[in-house]
Amino acid sequence: MTQRNADERPGIAAAIVVHDSRVLMVRRRVSEGQLSWQFPAGEVEPGESRENAAVRETHEETGLKVNALKLLGERVHPATGRLMSYTACEVVSGTAHVADAEELDELAWVAHADIPQYVPYGLFEPVQQHLDATLG
Repeated sequence: MTQRNADERPGIAAAIVVHDSRVLMVRRRVSEGQLSWQFPAGEVEPGESRENAAVRETHEETGLKVNALKLLGERVHPATGRLMSYTACEVVSGTAHVADAEELDELAWVAHADIPQYVPYGLFEPVQQHLDATLG
């Protein structure tokens, strides 16, 4: 079931992809305010689950095939006002690369200690807790 927020825009599903003790982050070509580096993410399509949207967006943006492990949580993002869901994912196959060059500028596998350099304003608490547990 698709989640929608007050202005009826589709929710955004983000994938928290952990592999080899690092988390995958992407930098969009067009930043959203101070949001430069973020997790692979995109709009949930009609009839699509949040978890499936996170898996699809990761593949479209980075070429990686991932499996959804669990939904970590959701919130209305304080910077964008969009309903966001965050899904923990594992890599199934592929090598991460900028597969959608129109949308992405760069990607990086980020170590736990380096996350604040990429996201200085902090992460959504359930995502931070998941990364602390899996990378810390």
